[in-house]
Parts: sequence; structure tokens; C-alpha cells
Amino acid sequence: MILEFLFRWAHVLFGITWIGLLYYFNFVQGEYFKEAEAGAKADAMKKLAPRALWWFRWGAMFTFLTGAYLLHSIGADRDIAGQPIIWVGALAGIFMFLNVWLIIWPKQQIVLGMKEGDGPSSAAKAGLASRTNTLFSGPMLFGMLGSKHLFIQDAGGTGFYAAIALIVLLEANAIFGKTGPMTSVKGVIHCSIALTAVVWGLLNFL
Repeated sequence: MILEFLFRWAHVLFGITWIGLLYYFNFVQGEYFKEAEAGAKADAMKKLAPRALWWFRWGAMFTFLTGAYLLHSIGADRDIAGQPIIWVGALAGIFMFLNVWLIIWPKQQIVLGMKEGDGPSSAAKAGLASRTNTLFSGPMLFGMLGSKHLFIQDAGGTGFYAAIALIVLLEANAIFGKTGPMTSVKGVIHCSIALTAVVWGLLNFL
């Protein structure tokens, strides 16, 4: 019991670090870089961004590891394991973690001049993955909290599979697609809220 509580505490703590920096990159730093003078932007890319990315990617790593332990531990808890909302949220969180380590960090290394590559293309791919993670943050947190505070009876219903398929399709867009309405800060916030509502609706009514 105490061990599980400590993992939950650590999961939330690491998650705050990770998602807080995700929002910082999307809502603050990215917008600042659009307006910053060349010298100020170059200095921030050299000294600020690498530090922030270090905390960002390791926050993601330890959020994932503690979350994986908690997912394993709830396997024996039918009241939670039987709820589809936790698995939809977990899938979104897993994709977010993979986006950090397989897309955002490798591409940002090129953008920051830490390794060779196509800078503009890498910036676009990292930006799309980062926007997708911001999109997923709403339903991910909804699933995390909903597993304890919401009850959805039919764990194997059509709505569950529809919600899973939707998350998978949006992740495919993160790899192969475009930012679309997520291009602006307001756009990605509205899309995240809308996605959360759609997921909840699918799980409840379909």
C-alpha cells in the first residue's frame, strides 16, 4: 500500500515536471522565438533550450516508468482495471512518451545544432509531435483521474475501441500529417479540450 502510494506520488511529481515543460515549450518558448531578436534567440537556443529539454525528456522517462508500474499494479484491481478510461488515457500517455524520445528530442538536437540534419524539416516534425502531445495531455489526464472518480460500466463496448482508434489515428498524424488547427496556441488548447470531450462521449454513449 505504501509502495503504491509512493509510486503514485512520484508519478504525479514527474508528470508535473514533464507536462509543465511541455506547456512551456508550446505556450511560451515557441511564441517567444517567433518574436525574439536574432541574438536573443540564438542565446536561448544555446543555453536555455538544452537545459529545458533535459528536464523535459527525463521527466517524461520517469513519468512513463512510474506509470508502467502503476498500470501493472492495477491489473489485480478489477474496479480500476475494468474501466476503459484508464487504458485510453494510458495509451495517450505512452504515445506522448514515445514522441518525446523518438521524435521531439532527436529532431530538436538538429534544430539546436547539436547534430547534423535538415533544420527546418526537423523543426516542423518536432513541432507537430509537441503539438500532438499537448493535444493528448487533456484525455491523458482525464483518464488518469477518471479511473478513480468516474465509472464507465461497459469496458468492452464499441465506444472503447472507437476511442482507442481515434488516439491511434491522431498519433499517425503526428508522424505523417500536419498540425492543422493545432498550429496556434488557442487552436491546440481548444482541440485538446474537444478531444477530451469526444473521448468521454464515446466511452459513455457509444
